[in-house]
Amino acid sequence: MRRSMLFLPGNNPNMMINGADLGADSIILDLEDAVSPDEKDTARFLVRSAIADMGFAGVEITVRINSIDTAYWKQDLEAIIPLRPDLIMIPKSGTANDILTVDKYIEGIEERCGMERGVVRLIPLIETALGVENAYAIASACPRVAAIFLGGEDLTADLRCKRTKAGNEIDYARKRLVVAARAAGVDVYDTPFTDVNDDEGIVTDAEYAKSLGFTGKSAIAPRHVKAINAVFSPTMKDIEYAKMVFEAIRRGKEQGKGAVSLLGKMIDKPIVERARQTLEAAKALGLEVEIDE
Repeated sequence: MRRSMLFLPGNNPNMMINGADLGADSIILDLEDAVSPDEKDTARFLVRSAIADMGFAGVEITVRINSIDTAYWKQDLEAIIPLRPDLIMIPKSGTANDILTVDKYIEGIEERCGMERGVVRLIPLIETALGVENAYAIASACPRVAAIFLGGEDLTADLRCKRTKAGNEIDYARKRLVVAARAAGVDVYDTPFTDVNDDEGIVTDAEYAKSLGFTGKSAIAPRHVKAINAVFSPTMKDIEYAKMVFEAIRRGKEQGKGAVSLLGKMIDKPIVERARQTLEAAKALGLEVEIDE
């Protein structure tokens, strides 16, 4: 279950060494924004070594490569793909063709290395006005796409507006990406909350993202991970209610009822689906639950 994604600079070995112990479901080893041009080669070597030597057991590995309008992205993929990271994050994803370009290049590396095609998935980072407008095309560009991801900082720069804590300036983009991702059948992740010292603000921001339908949220500060995981995990109350839904359905079938109610409310298909999602999330977190209609 991927609730939280934590960015770690690819040129900071001390942070990467502790990556598996920071509580995030996925760590994003960053070769792009966190790394200056004169450190790209060093960061690539450090990230490759970290993946090869440390393994990061129990944590999903995502690598943010440089964008395809730079001279670095192919070198990034050549170094990283043979190590089989879980995901490659593509920054500045603006069109479906951007995704297909990376997909084709990765396919070539997989073939040369004798790897199964598609073993490394993609997570396009949408952080421009063009990317927002093409969100569905990007999300559905190819089977390798596992999720899409909103980048609020670069997006607001592209929109020529101020980035704020309230986030009103990215509200349309957030909603647009959620709809596009769900229509394409992939996950969707929210932009980081950038005030690393605001422990209440991260909870509020994560709760709002969840209310919109985001699968999870990213972080640039390890201290935000715990709050994100808590918000995007089902509560015991949620789990108990989900169990009650399926129990009510079971009893209704035993009694030959065509319609079933619970706590005075009819149980329709959306309620059942939400209950299923809750129990699947609980199961992914290691809780013993049964999903039985």
